[in-house]
Amino acid sequence: MNMDDLAARGLVLLGCGKMGSAMLEGWLEGGLPPASVWVIDPGASNWLAARAAEGLHLNEELPEAPAAVLLAVKPQMMDQALPQVAGYADGRTVFLSVAAGKTLAYFAERLGVDAPVIRAMPNTPAAVGRGITALIGNAHVDDAALALAEQLLSAVGQTVRLQHEGQMDAVTAVSGSGPAYVFHLIETLAAAGQAQGLPPEMAMKLAKATVGGAGQLAEQADEDPAQLRVNVTSPGGTTAAALAVLMDAETGFPTLLDRAVTAAAERSRELGK
Repeated sequence: MNMDDLAARGLVLLGCGKMGSAMLEGWLEGGLPPASVWVIDPGASNWLAARAAEGLHLNEELPEAPAAVLLAVKPQMMDQALPQVAGYADGRTVFLSVAAGKTLAYFAERLGVDAPVIRAMPNTPAAVGRGITALIGNAHVDDAALALAEQLLSAVGQTVRLQHEGQMDAVTAVSGSGPAYVFHLIETLAAAGQAQGLPPEMAMKLAKATVGGAGQLAEQADEDPAQLRVNVTSPGGTTAAALAVLMDAETGFPTLLDRAVTAAAERSRELGK
């Protein structure tokens, strides 16, 4: 199964909010014909209506056996929305869910044990094509189906394959919730700059650009982040003075982030029960 197969047999998108529309925009820009896509969304945006005018099927009768169904409704709406596509659970169609907290067992209960289902956890930088999504498939998902899911999700960023579903709680805690930790870092860095005498707008501009630029450098550089940190740190200099606080074993980032990620992972396990 590949993108040509998808174009020929069709793709059904159940829910087209921020995440669904970000992916759909990426697919269309990547060459998927609008006429190969069926969208079910009662609250269609103006952007989606404009795509329908280009041939996309919006809230129309669905195809007989699409190559894939992407489940992108909010988790609390899944029970209500899933029956609309449950008829495809005969093994010919791959289901790809981006709903947080909805396990493979949840879908097995509602679609039957024979349906190929892939569970994915994207994160909010997907909105600007800089997301990262972790994937895990059930026993009926073959490598071709996983590769197709990766192609679909690459429209909004990078992908990783998990070894087992239990790792999804850690992924949720690191990359799913992680953007909020970085946003809070920007907030507090700007506030600290303001406390040192910078105007608020300047402090925020400096904080945003510093975190964004450092993140991009960390992704693109050959050195690992630890080496990049060393490169910036002159012995006895200003960075070393700050890192002495941030790297403190009891009060610094190592303990704080470990506690934060542990709390998020434990909450993810609770919500998944």
